[in-house]
Amino acid sequence: MMTAQVQDKAIRPDSEGAGRRGGAKPPGPVKGRKQSIGSRIVRVASSGVVHAILVIVAVFWLVPTIGLLLTSFRTAGDNASSGWWTVLTKPAELTLENYGNLLTNPTITGSFFNTIIIAVPTTLLVVIIGALAAYAFAWMRFPGRDWLFIAVIVLLAVPLQVALIPLARLFGAMGIFGSVVGVILFHTAFGLPFAIFLLRNFFSQVPEELLEAARIDGARDWLIFFKIMLPLGLPAIASLAIFQFLWTWNDMLVALIFTNTDSQPLTVAIQSQLRQFGANIDVLSAGAFLSMVVPLIVFFAFQRYFVQALLAGSQK
Repeated sequence: MMTAQVQDKAIRPDSEGAGRRGGAKPPGPVKGRKQSIGSRIVRVASSGVVHAILVIVAVFWLVPTIGLLLTSFRTAGDNASSGWWTVLTKPAELTLENYGNLLTNPTITGSFFNTIIIAVPTTLLVVIIGALAAYAFAWMRFPGRDWLFIAVIVLLAVPLQVALIPLARLFGAMGIFGSVVGVILFHTAFGLPFAIFLLRNFFSQVPEELLEAARIDGARDWLIFFKIMLPLGLPAIASLAIFQFLWTWNDMLVALIFTNTDSQPLTVAIQSQLRQFGANIDVLSAGAFLSMVVPLIVFFAFQRYFVQALLAGSQK
């Protein structure tokens, strides 16, 4: 009897504890628990007050651009007599005279086509050569591959200003100084290191099993590149094309040195017009927005691929 009572007392607490554990509610969050600094920052940044402040900042940031746009639709006399904000109360001041003068100017129209002739071939050469070299660095084995890729990375830190005088002398000896060809070669040479670095890192993320399966089926490197790498790397290639096109289109330093009157792009032509007619804000504003039209069209046309490239590494 003594033994049974002792055993019953020894078993009872466990059974009661098990009952309590079975029927008890799960512990709730600990009250008074301090949040981390990162959590506080995220909570504050996602609040409606911060969004309203960001909208106000964005509006103030766009005020100079809006003012320049409205100025481009006003005559030189109106710009000299009053500010651009008077258009809000006097919309009759808006006119297309400035744009008409620019588009009928043979220097401006010729330089506009020169800019297209420079920017489009440069972008195509950088994308094509950069994609081929990036695939070779990512998936092909050849002697000195790692050292060559290190050299490409080093070239990213070389400023283009150090090559202006040497390349000017070289292009002069070759007979292409002052021509469109020289500007295309210059932009292509300095755009390739970034293109190779960007696309190589993107191509190296492609699963190796996919390439091995293609090689087992008898596909060679050229077929793998065109049938697998290019479709998969289209977001990165489109992003590269956008960056390269914008850099070339908006360039003024290289074009100012390596072009002449017949081959100058739009940026140099607008600058020369300002130097000829003085600091005329109506010429500057209209020319600035004329040079913005094509880059905006290109960016919005490839925006979908640009966003895909930004989000490429966020999902596996």
